[in-house]
Formats: sequence, structure tokens, C-alpha cells
Amino acid sequence: MSQLILAGALAILIGLSLGMLGGGGSILTLPILVYVLGVDPKTAIASSLFVVGTTSLVSLIPHAKAKRVRFQTGFVFAIPAMIFAGIASKLIAPHVNARILLGAFAVLMLVTAANMIRGRKATTEEAAPKPLPYLLGIGALAGFIAGMVGAGGGFIVVPALALVAGLPMSEAVATSLLVIALQSAVAFIGARASLVVPIPWTLVGVIASSAIVGSLIGARLVPYVKPETLRKSFGVFVLFMGVFQLAKNLMT
Repeated sequence: MSQLILAGALAILIGLSLGMLGGGGSILTLPILVYVLGVDPKTAIASSLFVVGTTSLVSLIPHAKAKRVRFQTGFVFAIPAMIFAGIASKLIAPHVNARILLGAFAVLMLVTAANMIRGRKATTEEAAPKPLPYLLGIGALAGFIAGMVGAGGGFIVVPALALVAGLPMSEAVATSLLVIALQSAVAFIGARASLVVPIPWTLVGVIASSAIVGSLIGARLVPYVKPETLRKSFGVFVLFMGVFQLAKNLMT
């Protein structure tokens, strides 16, 4: 019972991250499942995809009502993301050591954090959209990462939508939730098919429910935070969690 209470409390942070930042949920979910709750890494990857995908889908609703979601851009990004998420989760990830996956994930988090903290030169204006192949390519990369390590990919999707698709930060955050929900669903199906250890559904259910509550709170806070502050906060958050996960991975 104490484990479920701890999981629920920590999961609220997962939801706040997804609802307010459009990412970071999986960055919290994986360490919580693996290092705090002792779940097998491969099972944690599949469980993370379920939690992040479900929470993203629910937290998308208030953003959509506020007209912050760019559905056309989101679906264009999500198509290659879903394809590569399915390929990675079903055909590649099951054959790769979990420690290697988590270590590579941590390094990628650090690179992404640095880019977000630095940002673009003109933060007061929208970035000029890049050609469509850029968006499709990064969508494929985000999906591949989702399938490999159970990450929703928000830490890639958000900056891609802001810096490549040219969306304002608030719309990039909202639209990323659509992409994360779709690619996480596909990756979860692929990851679950290759599991030997069953998913601890009671634990996952508590985490998902608490994360949904946190996401709805986070979504309501978005209009009250400046885009520049939101972007830098996201970068610092990813940097901190990247260092944490890399250190834990090296010590185990």
C-alpha cells in the first residue's frame, strides 16, 4: 500500500510536466518505475509508454478547447513517429540491453536540454518553418526513441515543433501531446508483445490516474507562464533528469 501511495504522489509530477511542458513525463516515469519502485527495465519501458500516452491524451483535451493544438501539423509529425515507434518497439528494442538503452536516452536528454536552454536568437518571434522533410525526419527520430526506451519523446517533439515547425511555444507544448499520445500507443502495442514479465497493472493504473490529475492542473497553468520561461524551465528540467539518469545508469 505504501508503494502505491508513493507512486501516486510522484506521478502527479509526471502529469504536471506533460500538461504544462508537453514533455518530460517519460523522463520522470522511467526513473520512478526502475529506481524507486523496482520494476524490471523492459517492463518499465512498456509501462511508461502506457502512462505517458494515456496522460497525454487526457491532457490534450483542455489544450484543444483553448485552441492551442495545431492538429494538421501534429498529424504530419505523428505519421512517421508512429511508423518508427512500431518498428523500434517490436523489432529492435527487445534485442538491446536495457542498460544501453537507458544510457543512450540519458545522453540524448542532455543534448536536448542544452538546445532548449540556449534556444533561438529571436525568442520574441515565431521561427520560420523549415521544409517538410525536416519535420518528417525529426518525427521519425522521436518515434524511434519512443519505441526504443519508452519515452513519449516530448523533449524532442516540443523543440522540433517550436524550432522546426515554427509554432509558438504554447502551441508546440499543446500539439506535442497529440504526437506523444499517438506514437506512445503504437510503441506500447509493440513493446507489450515482446514482454516476458507481465505489466503490474495495479501500479501502472495508480500512476496513470495520478498523472492525469497532474496533467489537467498543468494544462491550466500554461496561459500564466511566459513562453521564454516555459522553454528554459523545460530545458533545465531535462538537464537535471538527464544527469540523474546517467549517474544512476553508470552506478548500477
